[in-house]
Amino acid sequence: MKVIKPNSKDQIVEGLSVFCAGSIEMGKAEDWQTRMTENFKDFPITFLNPRRDDWDSSWKQEQKNPQFNYQVNWEMDSLDKADIVFMYFSPGTQSPISLLELGSYGSSGKMIVCCPDGFWRKGNVEIFCTRYDIPMFNDLEEAWGALMTKIHVVSANRNWLTR
Repeated sequence: MKVIKPNSKDQIVEGLSVFCAGSIEMGKAEDWQTRMTENFKDFPITFLNPRRDDWDSSWKQEQKNPQFNYQVNWEMDSLDKADIVFMYFSPGTQSPISLLELGSYGSSGKMIVCCPDGFWRKGNVEIFCTRYDIPMFNDLEEAWGALMTKIHVVSANRNWLTR
């Protein structure tokens, strides 16, 4: 298992890749990404984790700010190249960028969503996931089980295609 963050020196994806989309809100949300990667430490996959260890909340969130611009472009590039997008909406957050990403990648066929009770727009997320046939779960452990299944399916399809 490998984890790549925007500030990682090594940006080379090895094997199947999973983008960790979802609630961060500048540290307001729990660090669910680290918990998730620890659960998959024995799998030959790369996690693309946008949560930076060196995030500076004083960075202006505007295009001309080079650090912010790099972060946003890294996230969009990583979403594009990921084999699977795992999205978690943490209760008590609003996660507007995650909602934007859900809308952008909803029809990609590579998403798994976890949206527990307590997320302020859970109804919208449920309707969107139903409409686009996106697997949606109420708790992380259940969603991680679905991720494990999707990893096996994508890996098997990839192996079949390379024969």
